[in-house]
Amino acid sequence: MVVTEKFANATIVKKANIYFDGKVTSRTVLFADGTRKTLGIMLPGDYEFDTAAPEIIEILNGELAVQLPGENTWQSLAAGNQFAVGANSRFKLQVKTVVDYCCSYGEK
Repeated sequence: MVVTEKFANATIVKKANIYFDGKVTSRTVLFADGTRKTLGIMLPGDYEFDTAAPEIIEILNGELAVQLPGENTWQSLAAGNQFAVGANSRFKLQVKTVVDYCCSYGEK
């Protein structure tokens, strides 16, 4: 996966995606080739997410721990790291500090 600092030729959906009483928010970015990403912020807390499509979550700033599907251990990640989750699965996050993230979605 190529890591970029900005996206060209993209459409941003104005309405925010808001989860966990506003503690996790994101904005959807759509590209001409049909790909989709979200850019968001997570406040400190414990969260559990479901996936429909495969996801790659890139940590742009902050610190968290992730428990991937089928795993019993937690993996600590900070800015500059990423993790992948398959389609139709669940994963848990322990967000330690405010996290700025980018989520890239694969095909269902």
